[in-house]
Amino acid sequence: MYLWVKAIHLIAMVTWFAALFYLPRLYVYHAMARDENETATMERFKVMERKLYRGIMTPSMIVVLIFGGALLFLNPAWLSQGWIHTKLLLVALLVAYHHVCLIYLKQFAQDRCTKGHVFFRWFNELPVIALIIIVILAVLKPY
Repeated sequence: MYLWVKAIHLIAMVTWFAALFYLPRLYVYHAMARDENETATMERFKVMERKLYRGIMTPSMIVVLIFGGALLFLNPAWLSQGWIHTKLLLVALLVAYHHVCLIYLKQFAQDRCTKGHVFFRWFNELPVIALIIIVILAVLKPY
């Protein structure tokens, strides 16, 4: 059972991160289309962003959290190890990032996002850093 829980957690994590990488990239292109006043393109981005967030990103985050919790339930000794606390902090920050993405999604949907494509290029890098640290912590369990 443990290996099934771990496999589902990893599959959902890959899906969530794919969406965490792609949605802010869509914001980059959406902001560029806005700057060029491409109305039809901006409307297409709104649909893509909404479907990605609601249909893939949020469900996969929920599965990650449920099955990650199940892994902790099956391995309660991890809670006495420092690496898991750092990992859980990063997961909490990713959940916050996920919700910040929703704020920008709503702003774009209402044509009131003031952030430019350069901002979103940098914003897009944050989950990459988190992923690198989380994978190192989960695999090496350094402390």
